[in-house]
Amino acid sequence: MDVGYRGAGHVQAKNRQLPPFGCYYQFVKRLAMDSQGAGARRWWALGAMVFAVLAVGIDVTILSVALPTLAVRLDASTSQLQWFLSAYTLVFAGAMMPAGMLGDRFGRKRLLLIALVVFGGGSLACAYAPSADAFIAARAVLGLGGAVVLPMVLAVLPALFCERERPRAVGVMMAATMLGFPIGPILGGWLLTHYSWGTVFLINVPVVVVALIAVAALLPESRSSARPSVDLVGVVASMTGLTVLVYGVIEAGQNGWGDTGAVVALIAGVVVLAAFVAWERRVRDPLVDLSLFGSRTFTWATILMSVVSFAMFGVLFAAPQYFQAVLGTDALGSGMRLLPLVGGMIAGAVVAGPLARWAGVKAAVALGFAVLAAGMFAGASTSVTNASGWAAVWTAICGLGLGFAMPTALDAALGELSLQRSGVGSALLQAVRMIGGSLGSAILGSLINAGYRGRLDLAGLSPTAASAVRKSVTDGVAVAHKLDSVALMYSVRTAFVHAMDLALVACGGLAAVGVALALAFLPQRIRAKTAAGAQPPRAKGSRIAA
Repeated sequence: MDVGYRGAGHVQAKNRQLPPFGCYYQFVKRLAMDSQGAGARRWWALGAMVFAVLAVGIDVTILSVALPTLAVRLDASTSQLQWFLSAYTLVFAGAMMPAGMLGDRFGRKRLLLIALVVFGGGSLACAYAPSADAFIAARAVLGLGGAVVLPMVLAVLPALFCERERPRAVGVMMAATMLGFPIGPILGGWLLTHYSWGTVFLINVPVVVVALIAVAALLPESRSSARPSVDLVGVVASMTGLTVLVYGVIEAGQNGWGDTGAVVALIAGVVVLAAFVAWERRVRDPLVDLSLFGSRTFTWATILMSVVSFAMFGVLFAAPQYFQAVLGTDALGSGMRLLPLVGGMIAGAVVAGPLARWAGVKAAVALGFAVLAAGMFAGASTSVTNASGWAAVWTAICGLGLGFAMPTALDAALGELSLQRSGVGSALLQAVRMIGGSLGSAILGSLINAGYRGRLDLAGLSPTAASAVRKSVTDGVAVAHKLDSVALMYSVRTAFVHAMDLALVACGGLAAVGVALALAFLPQRIRAKTAAGAQPPRAKGSRIAA
């Protein structure tokens, strides 16, 4: 039985042998097929990918809630706690580009299913890790699974949806990504309150199972029709360069930008990536199609996505610390207070597609950056006496701006990818976004630390207490509680609010630059690669089978 999907690049699809999911698999597939025919099935497939994205998104943020408990239960040192986070990030950075290539070559659905199994296995390993070192290894496995999931999901969108439908699909995926930020702390806080720490990671397993069943039943297979040779030098160079560069950024954020190890890693990462680009220009079958950067739309949409990630991490880095240290919430309350950010983002994503069609891509992205800048500058007026209601207002405004800008810029970049290399192209997008987010976390973290330490009043404190207060706002609040010092508590909170305001001003200024870049370089409209509503006889470079 052939099933045709009416999207850009859809061709004949053939049923394959049912995977061993039994009656649940058949139920999901029959439900999708019976709901308004094959035309609606691609939206069911999008829903399946939402579960995959949620599994990754929840895990990224849920760990932050569990770190204090893990430090005690696994007897982890400060260095090991840092590696709980870094092991995931470094493997994620290094594996994305090869994952995109493998998806193009061997099938994006197949690789997505494998990645979900790996992610579920890593979650189980985290939940039952007997030691800190075992937990670090399990986090690396999770990073490998996550590095494959996100590029594969993006790579499938140009094949599933036509140029008119794709912005709405991208908006749904961006909303799913954002949902992981508050759900992680909320769910993690509740689980840690009622159950053992391992449940924080076991919760990934049912989400992964649902995603596996839905993806297997609903998502069509797609792959490149060409079978170029594997660029092994490019694979090794991209993995090494991205991993070393991100490691340098992490070290700079933790130890300062003058740290020798951080500087060496940053320089080495840039050198390796420069050599990677030089190699890709010479090799016959390159890992990355560098001609993509000949497209002004792809280049500037990718740069703007990186700017968005930088600014977004400013909010996600500063706001939870503000909620807990200044407003006095716990991790669960902190997650709840991020909901206005997500609500604003979802509201923006819902109207981003129609807005781009009506006003144009250039105007929609520029408006998003303008609203984001307004939210950042509003947040920068926060004082230590503001109630949580003000935080809800400015984070919601930031979310609205993100909802306008992120899906529209991402859709503009995806529109430039050929179906033949959409896996590698999507991985490249994710890699640039990740570098932007990592830089945002490190640079803004350094700015916050400097602003915080510069405003502290430590008169009368012992050297040990003063050192603890300087370390972080969380430690400062703990010392103030221990000493029962109202004056020190006020100093710590005032210093952190000042530091947060500095970071938000920097993010607001960067968002204002984004407005100018969008107006100067993005196109008014995205050029459709196929005629509206047309069904190409065979999409060049792509084969889709269901």
